[in-house]
Amino acid sequence: MSDAFEQLEASLLFCPRCREAVPVRKRLLLILPQGDKFEYVCTRCGATCGDKIEPERPREQRRYL
Repeated sequence: MSDAFEQLEASLLFCPRCREAVPVRKRLLLILPQGDKFEYVCTRCGATCGDKIEPERPREQRRYL
């Protein structure tokens, strides 16, 4: 199987406060032993719309900003 969709990124999620699908921003929440935990935040009201844990990547594949 191809690795074309190794990681998917959400661009629209349902916001419980706005009560509709809205654009979201991905924000780093925690750095955990099993990977980095991100939350998706509504760009309109700032409510949390979801979260995900990205598994730890090998050191040579990490990007530092």
